[in-house]
Amino acid sequence: MMAQYLEIKGQYPNALLFYRMGDFYELFFDDAVAAAEALDIALTKRGKHLGDDIPMCGVPVHAAEGYLLTLIRKGFRVAVCEQMENPSEAKKRGSKAVVRRDVVRLVTPGTLTEESLLEARRHNFLAAYAEVRDEAALAWVDISTGAFHVLALAPVRLGPELARLAPSEVVVSEAKEADLAELVTQSGASVTALTRSAFDSTSAEKRLKALFEVGALDAFGQFGRAEMSAMGAIVEWLEITQKGKLPILRPPVREAEARVMQIDAATRANLELTRSLSGKRQGSLLAAIDRTVTAGGARLLERRLSSPSRVLDVVRGRLDALQFALEQSRISADLREALRGVPDLDRAMSRLGLERGGPRDLAAVRNALEQAEAIAQSLGEVELPEVLADAVAALQGHGELLDLLDQALVAEPPLLARDGGFIAEGFDEELDECRRLRDEGRGVIAGMQADYQRETGIQSLKIKHNNVLGYFVEVTATHAEKMLSEPLSETFKHRQTTANQVRFTTVPLSEMETKILNAGGRAIEIEKRLYSSLSGSILEQSDRLFAAARALAELDLATALADLAKSENWCRPHVDESRKLIIEGGRHPVVEQALKASGEPFIANDCALGEADDIWLLTGPNMAGKSTFLRQNALIAALAQMGSYVPAARAEIGMVSQLFSRVGASDDLARGRSTFMVEMVETAAILNQADDHALVILDEIGRGTATYDGLSIAWATLEHLHDVNGCRALFATHYHEMTSLSAKLERVENATVAVKEWEGEVIFLHEVRKGAADRSYGVQVAKLAGLPEAVVARAKVVLEALEKGEREGGATQKALIDDLPLFSAAPPPPPPVAQPQETAIEAMLETIHPDEMTPREALQALYDLKEAMKK
Repeated sequence: MMAQYLEIKGQYPNALLFYRMGDFYELFFDDAVAAAEALDIALTKRGKHLGDDIPMCGVPVHAAEGYLLTLIRKGFRVAVCEQMENPSEAKKRGSKAVVRRDVVRLVTPGTLTEESLLEARRHNFLAAYAEVRDEAALAWVDISTGAFHVLALAPVRLGPELARLAPSEVVVSEAKEADLAELVTQSGASVTALTRSAFDSTSAEKRLKALFEVGALDAFGQFGRAEMSAMGAIVEWLEITQKGKLPILRPPVREAEARVMQIDAATRANLELTRSLSGKRQGSLLAAIDRTVTAGGARLLERRLSSPSRVLDVVRGRLDALQFALEQSRISADLREALRGVPDLDRAMSRLGLERGGPRDLAAVRNALEQAEAIAQSLGEVELPEVLADAVAALQGHGELLDLLDQALVAEPPLLARDGGFIAEGFDEELDECRRLRDEGRGVIAGMQADYQRETGIQSLKIKHNNVLGYFVEVTATHAEKMLSEPLSETFKHRQTTANQVRFTTVPLSEMETKILNAGGRAIEIEKRLYSSLSGSILEQSDRLFAAARALAELDLATALADLAKSENWCRPHVDESRKLIIEGGRHPVVEQALKASGEPFIANDCALGEADDIWLLTGPNMAGKSTFLRQNALIAALAQMGSYVPAARAEIGMVSQLFSRVGASDDLARGRSTFMVEMVETAAILNQADDHALVILDEIGRGTATYDGLSIAWATLEHLHDVNGCRALFATHYHEMTSLSAKLERVENATVAVKEWEGEVIFLHEVRKGAADRSYGVQVAKLAGLPEAVVARAKVVLEALEKGEREGGATQKALIDDLPLFSAAPPPPPPVAQPQETAIEAMLETIHPDEMTPREALQALYDLKEAMKK
């Protein structure tokens, strides 16, 4: 057995080998040590190899999926080695013959299909990157849904695309592994290196033709050599991992960068589109807007949000569908209720195609088609916008398959086909006959047990069954002597003695067992055959069923976004090809939800970027809401172009080609980058790439270095955006000196976040207004943050000296700083406060008792107070 293990392990040196032994997957040697630590299970030993003990650990087969998920998440790959024959078949070759085993699947992060291993509401992409001379391409596939895409791109665009797709695994050429490993792992994916032959474009074309059973790929599009290479590498890796059982893949869709808004990795992180800064879904824009009720709808929402469209007709078509769902509230409510009962059709189909499905996947297809037919009938007479009309058309025409599944399956089938019991009575005559014999046999066994109890006088006698003895008569040890004595010993033949029971058999019982087992076994075989037949019927219509799944997701997304728009009071944006970004009463959807939960209002603000002034220079103190204002306008643009209503009173969005955001401060110590270095790298990427239809969000450029260095960098950056990039931008800064640029640069407008001072305290109004701030209020904010009183007082003294010196010149400033007294932890004594004298108004207020006044008296008192104020 160990010789067999070592031979198979040698074929998969970089994977943990799950070696099937009965009801367990066993691991040996270094695999066992690594798995025991990763899974926190016991490490034992079994036998010796070259004089040393062999480490061993194992997991139960029935619970293997949970252990697989843990190992995959910790970066391992697992080769699943199954027994390919029964032990009885192996014994026919000799008493010491080893059961034949082979690896049936290589489990990697990008090739998961099991429901328990996947997030239902997210795609699990496997990607492949290829370079052929001066061409490059990225292909990706989700084998759990069949989605297959390819994109020609410049090598510099690989990072942003990986950030958009967030694949679990990326296949690269061995020659490129060293160059790409860091970039891929930064995106959160694992790296898989294949030989150069896997990326050969000529071989790739042959693999793709064989996969889709076509003589030419022209019907799918005109693919370049790099695109063909990337797609071929994916198919090669699937053949390796799935051991020849390829999943059902849809024909590849050729994407174009020009059709979607370009968003780089830093911007996605800063704006928290699909993941918060902590890496979780909670707190992201996606979590805030997700009202979908199906898994397919949730995945479609994430795709749309990750890739807002730049095609005007597409955006307007989606908005038309959303407007219909919003206006037809009764239809939408009924539709959402119907969609709640729709299973995940995509993933059920995928599991059936890979032969990893079960009866419940058959039932999922049936239930999905039932809902699809019902939805199509309910909307059949309704005049729908084009997007929804196309979706409803895809839901129709599945009646024949639905009737077949409805007649064949019980309402609630079991998980596994080998358990039987999922084919409905009356569907197959032979199966019904076997079941009757099997079930009547069970009744006969119960009758035999009653007869034996009467014959022996032992009421505790039972007839039981196990896989070793078959059916047997069991009595407790106290009755054993009676059973072994005449005349009972002539009928009951002793079979086995255990600690507390003694087991017997009889000739009639053995004969009945043969009949029952034959009938039960035959029934299971018939059900397995029918399962294969039903699966085949489903897979024959895979293209139409995948189209139905997409249609259900489209309906779900339209009604979900309509529900969001209605409940949150969002408006339909006007989207065109201009350079406008005019937003009235704009709000940040995530912050607004958080404030609403705590009972606080969100202060809405306007933004008006257009042909005349398309750069706003925003000043104001920290904590006043500058970053929120910047982000909310970027999010509104992204929402509008994905085809959603937006959180505003009115919005006009000129199509945004690229979205860039440089907000917040963070370092990258693993790569040796300080906070300022990260800031400069991201700023450089923006200045080098932004075109005249880009929207750029910049916050506090230059704050990570000395004051004059930072000011000069921020100044030059703003000028570059204005003169060279020519893009729309919101530029927030603490450098008030920059406000003078609005007089020099014709398309720059000053704006500020309003604050109010009251008795030495600063009050944030969170209102954005035209104009410039005259100070930062940094000391006041520090006081609000809880800095010790002595530190705040000292900061005020130093600030006053610096500001006075700046007004009077550099030499004076140095002298003032040198003359500052030493810092003292004790706060300065407060100035004596004169006891206030009671004023005439206060005296009048003491005499006013509102609860005792008539409306006329209250009005007169108000006039009297006003007169007293004048004096």
